[in-house]
Amino acid sequence: MFVARSQELSQLAGAMKQSNHAALVYGKRRVGKTRLIKEALKAQTKTAIYYECIKGTVKENVDAFVKVLLEERVLPFTSSFDTFQDVFAFLNSLSRDFVVVIDEYPYLSTFVEPKKIDSIFQSIVDTRLGNISLILSGSQISVMKNLLEEKDALYGRFGLIIHLQELDYRDAAAFYPSKTPYEKIAFYSVFGGSPFVLQQLRDEETLEQNIIRTVLAPSNPVHLYASNILLSDYSNAVNAERILAALGNGKKKYSELESKMDMNSTGNLAKQLKSLTAMELVYQGAPLNKAKDAKKKYYEINDNLMRFYYAYVYPNKSALQMIGERTFFEQIVSPTLLKDFVPRRFEELCRSYFSALARAGKLPGITNIGTYYYDDPANHKNGEFDVALAFGEEYEIYEVKYFKRPMTLAEIHHEAGQVREIKALNVVRLGFIAVNGFEAQEEGFTFYTGEDLYRESL
Repeated sequence: MFVARSQELSQLAGAMKQSNHAALVYGKRRVGKTRLIKEALKAQTKTAIYYECIKGTVKENVDAFVKVLLEERVLPFTSSFDTFQDVFAFLNSLSRDFVVVIDEYPYLSTFVEPKKIDSIFQSIVDTRLGNISLILSGSQISVMKNLLEEKDALYGRFGLIIHLQELDYRDAAAFYPSKTPYEKIAFYSVFGGSPFVLQQLRDEETLEQNIIRTVLAPSNPVHLYASNILLSDYSNAVNAERILAALGNGKKKYSELESKMDMNSTGNLAKQLKSLTAMELVYQGAPLNKAKDAKKKYYEINDNLMRFYYAYVYPNKSALQMIGERTFFEQIVSPTLLKDFVPRRFEELCRSYFSALARAGKLPGITNIGTYYYDDPANHKNGEFDVALAFGEEYEIYEVKYFKRPMTLAEIHHEAGQVREIKALNVVRLGFIAVNGFEAQEEGFTFYTGEDLYRESL
């Protein structure tokens, strides 16, 4: 099932229609790059050549590429080419037009310096694309991002750049359409927005049944994806797994990670966090009002499925093997899943809702979206408000509740009192987001329900 991506599909289809043109498509594994490319190819009248690189030498890849040309009957008979430049020079000499896709481009540098590969394709883009639209694609995000840096040979050569992200919570819901907003939020909190993962789900099953059948089952593709995502692209996978396990379901400051992993002052943690951030597996954040305060910066896992895996499965792998998937869910997952794990993810989902409103131009004057850190010495407490919309020095604050029941007026008054105690906070609007609504609503507050978050039009 091909869902959403209408803008990216239109952009890529337009790029493919152009000759003497290069485009770049990148994003983490299983995010839907290849499916997007193949969907765009369906609308093309040009001869399409799709080649997925192998982890081999450049010459081995040249030979494999030539084999594809034979299969597509672009070459009338077996021919030998020494370099990619030679192959593209041959294609450039033909009278018809081509779309050429080179997928998993980083694999070309398995046995050679990436700079050399980039120089080869810079030469191809500059001199051998007369009748060709070239698409380079890859999953090693840090490698692909390097192509966009000024020092790289391919810098400035791409007429279109698509950084493909996971489906957002609204688009992901197309894979479980019969669920209520309460259930949809839980599904997204666990499984995230990878089309590959979402296609493994069954709408007729409960959240528990889907979790047991997929991410808890060692032979299921979802479990294998979550457990192996680091192995193919990250050389120091063992330490990376330790970092992700330490992050688990919560935010962690650098000092907390150092202490937990016994890596004080070695500098290795900083390097590994930088790599995981470049891979988009880890996110570095800070409250809006403490963005420059190093002590308030934190790290967290940037992928819902990976969060679930490293919060529950990774630290308890032996228990999963010993007691089985169903008992594991009942004893280890169930006690905290809807009380702690999903509510944390719901806060992020609400921030993404406002982000979508801002991108749609429906929050004029907004300058940022995030959380707000408060320190209340008088009452000896501090913490963060769930959702903060910054309008310069003024804020809209929203408290978020993932309740199975409606939120009560007493709870609304209590939460409002906490916000009003923070004298340094200039609040222009105070609101509440309760997935299952409210027992009653009072003037002076703004209210959103789960139904509001999933409305067809923002």
